[in-house]
Amino acid sequence: MKKKIMLTILLMLVLALSACGNEKKETEPKKGSEEKRTYQSEKGPVEVPANPERLVVLSSFAGNVMALDVNLVGVDAWSKMNPRFEKLKNVEEVSDENLEKIIELDPDLIIGLSSIKNVDKLKEIAPTVTYTYGKLDYLEQHVEIGKLLNKEEEAKKWVEGFKKEAAAAGDEIRTKIGKDATVSVIENSEKQIYVFGDNWGRGTEILYQAMGLKMPAKVEEMALKPGYYAISAEVLPEYAGDYMIFSKNPDADASFMETETYKNIPAVKNKRVFEVNAKEFYFNDPLTLDYQLDYFKKAFLEE
Repeated sequence: MKKKIMLTILLMLVLALSACGNEKKETEPKKGSEEKRTYQSEKGPVEVPANPERLVVLSSFAGNVMALDVNLVGVDAWSKMNPRFEKLKNVEEVSDENLEKIIELDPDLIIGLSSIKNVDKLKEIAPTVTYTYGKLDYLEQHVEIGKLLNKEEEAKKWVEGFKKEAAAAGDEIRTKIGKDATVSVIENSEKQIYVFGDNWGRGTEILYQAMGLKMPAKVEEMALKPGYYAISAEVLPEYAGDYMIFSKNPDADASFMETETYKNIPAVKNKRVFEVNAKEFYFNDPLTLDYQLDYFKKAFLEE
């Protein structure tokens, strides 16, 4: 009889301890990407991980994600080819058509431009958020990505510091080169040359928006609204500023630099052309912007 009572008491203790353990387990908060929250995207509310841990970026925003110290498992080809994005060395290159590879990467969040393909299929793999290029300016875009990744304060802090540093540098540069001096940004491709407005990467956001430098009238007329404009080497002098930033694509033809037309451009004759690697200068994320800002300060102020 006593043995039965003891067994019953022992069984009751085991069940009680088990219940306590289960209760503790159920009330513990979920960690990492298991915890969810609602993000208000431009296309409506999306349930996303509270703290994403495995991101796939299909266009443009890899540098924003890296600046906010969030792990990437897949990125687009343009980001992958950037020599300055050394952190992407072991990250898989993917596109919006590599659905099987993306599934293998097991992302908990996918982001990209609104122009990417297969969005509905991507949503079946993981929560997918897209942004329309230019709907937000380059600094607002970073803050918005900060909201998505639950790192809004970090994003805002960087923006505040960048704006102050860029504005101060702009004041110094205008004082040195003259408030009416113009700057143009050009880039070579296989068959033509491009000039850029104030929101198409290549340092244009810093030069024209943050620093307040002037673009040539012809560039403003043709490239400001669309963001870029294709021209031939023969008409380049019409678009050349007092200073030129040449975003040089190492894989494209640059033979126009050997022509008399190019050599006779005042900025060329006065050695006021600053050549940069196009692959390092494409984007307008914080990592690239910090690099561009440092470059411009040295190029203009230490020439």
